[in-house]
Formats: sequence, C-alpha cells, structure tokens
Amino acid sequence: MQVIVCIKQVPASLDVQVDPKTHNLIREGVESVINPFDENAIEAALELKGSHGALVSLLSMGPPQVKEALRKGLAMGADQAYLISDRALGGADTLATSYTLAQAIKKMGSYDLILCGRHAVDADTGQVGPELAERLNLPQITYVSKIEASGNRVRAERLLEETREVVEVPLPALLTVTKELNTPRYATPLGIMKAAKKPLTVWTAADIAAEADKIGLAGSPTRVTDVFAPPGRGRGVMLTGKPEEIAAALAERLQAAKIL
Repeated sequence: MQVIVCIKQVPASLDVQVDPKTHNLIREGVESVINPFDENAIEAALELKGSHGALVSLLSMGPPQVKEALRKGLAMGADQAYLISDRALGGADTLATSYTLAQAIKKMGSYDLILCGRHAVDADTGQVGPELAERLNLPQITYVSKIEASGNRVRAERLLEETREVVEVPLPALLTVTKELNTPRYATPLGIMKAAKKPLTVWTAADIAAEADKIGLAGSPTRVTDVFAPPGRGRGVMLTGKPEEIAAALAERLQAAKIL
C-alpha cells in the first residue's frame, strides 16, 4: 500500500499580521507548525504503515521553510517527502492549490490512498481535499473519524452534525480526517536523527508540468479584497431579582427592542 499525506505549514499562532496590499498573511518571522489536522492524517498513515506495511509519502506546497514541517513528519515515521516550491505559486487560492498538488501527485506515480486534514486552521475552507479528489477523479470521504483498510477497499466512519455515517469506497481514494481519528505521536530523538537522512525532493512548477495560467494568482479565480476585524459586541446586561421580576424586566427590554 502506498499512502500520500498532503500537509500544510500554518502559523503557530493566529495572532498574525495581514499585508494591507495583498491581504495575505505575513508569514515572515512567524513561528510555523504542521496544520493540526494534517498531523492526524500523518498518524493515520503511520498506523497503516504498521498494519499494512504502507509506504508513507508527504507532500506540501509552499516556500522553502516548509521543509521544517516535512522533516517533522519524516521524524514521526514517514518514509519520504516532496515539496513544490516556486515563486510562481504565490497567492494561490484553493483551486490553484489543488491543481498544483494534483500535478505533483501525478508525477509521484502510483498510490492507493491520499489523506488530508479536514481543513487548515489558517484559512478554514476545507476545500483543497475535495477539490484534489475531483481533479484526480477519486472517490472521497470527508470528516473521517475512523479508518479500516482491507484489500482494495477502505471503510471509513465520518462525522455528521448529529450522527455518524459509515462509507466504503474502492481504492485509490482520498479521505479528509478529523482530530477524533487519533492522537498524533511525538517524534523521538532517534526519529529526528533518521529524518535527516530520508529523501526530501523539491520541485518547481516546471518540474510538475504545471500550466502558468492554473497556478498562483493567475490560476486563482477568487481574491481577498478586504480583511478586517468584526466590530466588538456591546457588554451584556445582567438582570437580578426574583424570577418573576427578571421575567418582567426581560419582556420589557424585548418589547423596547421590538423583538416581541
């Protein structure tokens, strides 16, 4: 079994600055980590490695500093890593990102399962995984909280708002996973030392035969036109007294606000 895990490096804190011209996050000088949901995806792949002898490959798109996140994944136990890094990829929205990842996966060759986190905490769209599945023409299961692989099929339990659903699809397939799936392992000192010797391949847009009008800003039909903090809410009012007095005061306020 061959498993590909798509990961993203995100700011360690959401207290970051926004470029007033591009409206993109200013990542320079900000501590970065692996997107938390992607760590669950890595752990799921490593569990499949233990039970099915899976070869685990990591894939990411971003600036050279993303190598740090990939090395951490290798230290956790992944076998190899790939980074697509090119200035032409800057400013990509989810559509351009999924295209770039799809081109890289096609270059990587055969695979059985692609795992992604349910969403990235810095954007919270949850779109890249499903878009990637569509580009590769793969069956997909989202919001996965349990995985069982057997033969050429995978069965997954997915979280819905008020229930859980069990879905089975043939391989190859793509799954997006939740934090309920597992608890990611820590990288051991030995794992960190071994990670330095594991292969980490860096590709440019040309290496994956990406079309210029489908990557970066040129390939992004959506734009961030403005970023602002929502206005603060007014302080609440605490009503005190006997229950009947509180009820009467509340009704009076609701009537004054024309809610009743």
